[in-house]
Amino acid sequence: MHQPTAYEITTPTPWTPPPAPAGRPVILPADIPPGVDWVTLPNGVRTLAYTHPTAPPQIPVTAPQPIPAWAKTTALLAPTVGGGIAAAGIGLSYAAPGLIAMSHALWSAAALVVAAVIAIPVLLRAGRRAVTGNPGGGGSGSARTTTHITQNITATGLFGRANGTINH
Repeated sequence: MHQPTAYEITTPTPWTPPPAPAGRPVILPADIPPGVDWVTLPNGVRTLAYTHPTAPPQIPVTAPQPIPAWAKTTALLAPTVGGGIAAAGIGLSYAAPGLIAMSHALWSAAALVVAAVIAIPVLLRAGRRAVTGNPGGGGSGSARTTTHITQNITATGLFGRANGTINH
């Protein structure tokens, strides 16, 4: 008798693959050759069939358009304006002390103009009193005579002729 082993040697039997499902054939996507694809027939059955290769849609290539003149002008003008504003800001920062001094000078000039507007009539009135001898004016003390004139004017209507009389 022979000794039992951990394995048993048997005679080979032919291998049969399991049956494929009846509705769909088994095929891997890698096994499908180029130009063959799954299609659905009018009766609803899906099957493999040769297909026409579909090229990707061609996008029409347009020639590059020239840049409009207004865009070039704007593109050149923008940094120029920005640089001008920056230069103005720097200039104002350097000129600030002088601008402050000019502001004070302008306020002084305005005060001088206001003082002149008030002082000139006062001085003229004082000078007239001194010449005519009005009291308080430093004159010779003679009596001053005043002339009174009364004028009566009448007119009829908005654009009517005016008539007047002068009484001494």
